Amino acid sequence: MSSILLQTRSSATLRAAARRYFTSKTYDNVVASRPVPSVVLLTLNRPKALNALSTPLFRDLNEALLEADNSKEIGAIVITGSEKAFAAGADIKELKEKDFAGAYSGDLFAEWSVITTIKKPIIAAVSGYALGGGCELAMMCDMILASPTAVFGQPEINLGVSPGGGGTQRLTHIVGKYRAMELMLTGRNFSAKEAEQWGLVNRIVGEGEGVVVKEAISLAEKISSKGQIAVQATKEMINAAQELPLAEGIRFERRLFFGLFNTNDKQEGMTAFTEKRKPTWTHS
Repeated sequence: MSSILLQTRSSATLRAAARRYFTSKTYDNVVASRPVPSVVLLTLNRPKALNALSTPLFRDLNEALLEADNSKEIGAIVITGSEKAFAAGADIKELKEKDFAGAYSGDLFAEWSVITTIKKPIIAAVSGYALGGGCELAMMCDMILASPTAVFGQPEINLGVSPGGGGTQRLTHIVGKYRAMELMLTGRNFSAKEAEQWGLVNRIVGEGEGVVVKEAISLAEKISSKGQIAVQATKEMINAAQELPLAEGIRFERRLFFGLFNTNDKQEGMTAFTEKRKPTWTHS
């Protein structure tokens, strides 16, 4: 059975389980909260390991993400870590004993792909280290806000391996082949300022503990004030632009655009505009 099929089944199983509850679930490696009614904040919680990304952590994160994705009350999601580390990398203790057969047959990192199936916008609020898998996790999000203390990098070459969670692909798309070659072949970390200059992060926020999370929640709340169907369709269109040729991407955009004409939110939005009032979205 292909790894793609396994990922699809795993995601579908988690989605079905996620529909059973919301906010009543607690996790060992992730703290889930709702700082405002329309936003879920997911805080990675392995402080002694600098939020190293283990399989149990990803299972907790995926379950919480799917739970939020299935709630009509939630419009956007924020993922963060601690002031010291967003996530300092994959859990090396877990990977050290793996061999090719175990990694391949066990579909290592399959859990890492679930985040890319989430329909609602996800914002990474990064302070401290976002290295290796931590950098890859941030890049799997839809937006990245960075503290001035944020440090990014793909230093896997120093461990005798390559990035394995999408780093060679996503970072190259963002910063270009030649810069990606230098960064990943030397294992050099780079600053929040460099990340902003290269287009890896949306912006650097002001200094101070908790500021990046506060800014990310504010951004998520603003997005959540829009109609969810239009937001999710727009996210899908933008992501398609990363993979489709221009002409095919425009056709894809137009099909989804026309599809939005069959929603109640389209009718409400345009009516509210002509009546010069704020729309009341029903997300339908």
